[in-house]
Amino acid sequence: MSPNVLVRLRPIPIPENPRLTSQDVTVVIPSIEGAGEELWDTIQSILATEPYEIILVTVEAHEPRAKLMVKNMGTSKVRVCCVAHPNKRRQMVRAIPEVKTDITIFADDDVTWPPKLLPWMLAPLEDERFGGVGTNQRLRRAEAPGSRQRIWGYLGALYLERRNFDCAACMYMDGGLPCLSGRTVAYRTKILRDDTFIYGFTHEEWLGRYQLNADDDNFITRWLVSHDKAIWYQYHKEAEVQTTLEDNPKFLKQCLRWSRSNWRSNITSMFCEGHIWRSQPWSTYAVHLTTLSHWALFADCLLLFLFFKSTGDWDEDAQTMGFILLMGWMFMTKFIKLLGHYIRYPVDFLLLPISILFGYLHGLIKVYAMLSLNVTAWGSRDGADDDDAYRMIRVTQKQQEAADHRLIHHHNLCTQ
Repeated sequence: MSPNVLVRLRPIPIPENPRLTSQDVTVVIPSIEGAGEELWDTIQSILATEPYEIILVTVEAHEPRAKLMVKNMGTSKVRVCCVAHPNKRRQMVRAIPEVKTDITIFADDDVTWPPKLLPWMLAPLEDERFGGVGTNQRLRRAEAPGSRQRIWGYLGALYLERRNFDCAACMYMDGGLPCLSGRTVAYRTKILRDDTFIYGFTHEEWLGRYQLNADDDNFITRWLVSHDKAIWYQYHKEAEVQTTLEDNPKFLKQCLRWSRSNWRSNITSMFCEGHIWRSQPWSTYAVHLTTLSHWALFADCLLLFLFFKSTGDWDEDAQTMGFILLMGWMFMTKFIKLLGHYIRYPVDFLLLPISILFGYLHGLIKVYAMLSLNVTAWGSRDGADDDDAYRMIRVTQKQQEAADHRLIHHHNLCTQ
């Protein structure tokens, strides 16, 4: 995918007389802690965009501290709801019936919104064809980081940079996306309130043996695609949220969790549901299939082996020139997606070898993720795994048959 797509992809502009305004938006923030400086800053940045309401959904054990924080904010625009145990899907479902507006935005509890985000997110939703809108994302860089912290932060920033590139390229090519990231994403409330959606969202199956209660944003993205709802990615500075990632070895656990999620969702998209082959052929090739085919260390070693095998009868000068061109091409494939980051932070170019080595290490993370797809633990956030057993529940044959019967009955009621 050429970097030209980043130039050619144009965000949907804000209309002169928009039908949707910030008062048509309710922001739902699922949070485990329910309070804290980072969450305070997140809510303040969201309040600055003037939504109709913010619904903070935490766990019962942290409800008092959440309500105390909201009371200290001195605003009537933030409401607290709670669930018994921490699970993002349950927290989202708890909030959906409380929403009174046409648009629902889900936001993580560690993001910072730009002041003009809402008009840009609402612009695509002026068109009824669109069911969901995603945002551009950047890492909020640490102030005066140590050397190790800087390296981990650099790797996290590149992760988001690659994601932005892939999203913009796929959106330009065929309107597809790897995933509408739940860090900040807008949906039509009527889609989320649909009984069939709620049932599917709370009864997703994995391998026919498990009920999956993780990977919420992947499920909703697939749901929109399978129900012919267009999705959009607003690639614009004013639609760019800042977020945090781990800037320590826990970043590896985040990568492992994301890799497992990608395996589960991409396998489901390609081989269980199959809608993307028809609606997003380029995205399927460029993003989803790479789950199966992209193994950097193996591919690079194979390229070098085949090069020397096929040029064995070349003279030394020709072979050397060919080797230089091949290495240059391999370098560009690892660098081009990250060009925007290095333009913004030229000093990080000195860390480029680390990103290349990490790309090879990530292949090992990907293998381990493939071998442990039934694991849903975060491992990188306090309290996030207190109720991990609920994220992947083994279902017996009898339970599965009963669930299938309920699903068929529910579908028949909805289509009558």
